Amino acid sequence: MGYKGPISQRQRRFGDELQRLRLAVGLSASEAGTLVGMKGPAVSHTEAGRITLNPERLEVWLDAYGCTDVAFRVALADMGRSTGRGWWSAYEDQVPPLALDLAEAEDRSVRLDSYDTLYIPGVLQLPAYTEAIYEDAYRDGKWDVAASVRFRMDRQRILVDGKQRTFRFVIHEAALRMRFAGDAVMRAQLLHLLEMAQLPNVTIQVLPFTAPKHGPLSASFLFCDPGCTDLSTIVVAGPKRAEHLGDPVDIAAYRQTFTQLSDIALPAVDTRKSLRELPSRDSWGLIQHLLYLLQT
Repeated sequence: MGYKGPISQRQRRFGDELQRLRLAVGLSASEAGTLVGMKGPAVSHTEAGRITLNPERLEVWLDAYGCTDVAFRVALADMGRSTGRGWWSAYEDQVPPLALDLAEAEDRSVRLDSYDTLYIPGVLQLPAYTEAIYEDAYRDGKWDVAASVRFRMDRQRILVDGKQRTFRFVIHEAALRMRFAGDAVMRAQLLHLLEMAQLPNVTIQVLPFTAPKHGPLSASFLFCDPGCTDLSTIVVAGPKRAEHLGDPVDIAAYRQTFTQLSDIALPAVDTRKSLRELPSRDSWGLIQHLLYLLQT
């Protein structure tokens, strides 16, 4: 059957994976359709995310495509049968569709690696900080600021929902020095970062202006790993909209990029250590320094 309404990023990704596997073994859409009693156009619609695919047909195709990776097969089947409904569904028509896609991708992930250049990561933001962002971004009145702030705060439930997710954040020093929200809000935001760093599943590192060896990477990105790396999604921030990437080459490249950024960033915030135990330069120390500057 066909989908009603807009096609989500998850639906597109499911179809993209089916097409990638089919092309890898050199089968045409018509040949793949014959295997499961479908016509070529129906196969094309399935690969475009417009038509659902029952589990039995999926299994036939995966066998024919030579897919033997059990973890991949299970994860892809789960992606295909998902309804896409969740807490974010209550915000349909209140926030941009790509925000809903982001929430769904985060919810399906077991590991999230975030690199941010000019803003504090969304799931670590305080309401006043988020409001300052949206008041500027939504000046045209197309989207409601209050609903968008509530949506972003609801996204933060993934930090403590008990699903054993791990989070790694690399935040550029530039993001920590931005004062567009006002000094009082920024001070509260930095203190909130130190508080969130105490969560056992959260690692926060700061990439300082003085980081050696590599030029700054300007685009922020979020690496969402659902427990099967081959089905990971990279959400790359753009000037007007985010781009979702899932090509194997992109997955490998961004995974390597995040590792490199983490390697050159300051050691992670660790509030469990005493001052004597901390390295000479670490993320905790830099955040404390910036807090001091906000007092003057």
